[in-house]
Amino acid sequence: MKKNIVLGVTGSIAAYKTADIANTLTKKGFNVEVIMTRSAMEFVTPLTFQSLTKNKVYYDMFEEITPSEIKHISLAKKADLCLIAPASANILGKLANGIADDMLSTVVMAMCNVPVYICPAMNTNMYNNPIVQRNINTLSQLGYHFIEPKEAVLACGDLGKGALADVDRIVSTVEARFHPL
Repeated sequence: MKKNIVLGVTGSIAAYKTADIANTLTKKGFNVEVIMTRSAMEFVTPLTFQSLTKNKVYYDMFEEITPSEIKHISLAKKADLCLIAPASANILGKLANGIADDMLSTVVMAMCNVPVYICPAMNTNMYNNPIVQRNINTLSQLGYHFIEPKEAVLACGDLGKGALADVDRIVSTVEARFHPL
């Protein structure tokens, strides 16, 4: 049976790597539904993900209001797993504090029994900021799963922890959730 993955893309230069994640998961037989934040769309377009997944890309909570379906609820209900890659400091703060003010944060808040995997990607100083670390700790304690960023030369030129984990590692972590060894 085809598993449904909600893939959240947030505003980070690493957003372009998420196209590879979406493409690989789709080719491996997963149904990938992409939700982008407005900031993510500054780095990569919805058309990229639509072309790779063959699914509509969601970003506007109020775009599809129909009497028969509330989209943020229906996406949450059909998901077998949620993957947020890259996860910005902004989305970490929203989720850790129960803020649901866009399509992605609202869908995640509606997921009570769905595993959520978060792949942080940001500048080293942002990642090491005590507030961001507190938000990560809070989310971990609440049962959210993290795929740690790697140390690398970042887009800003700094060397340190904050680069999005390798695409292969992210994909293999998702696959392992459904096919444990």
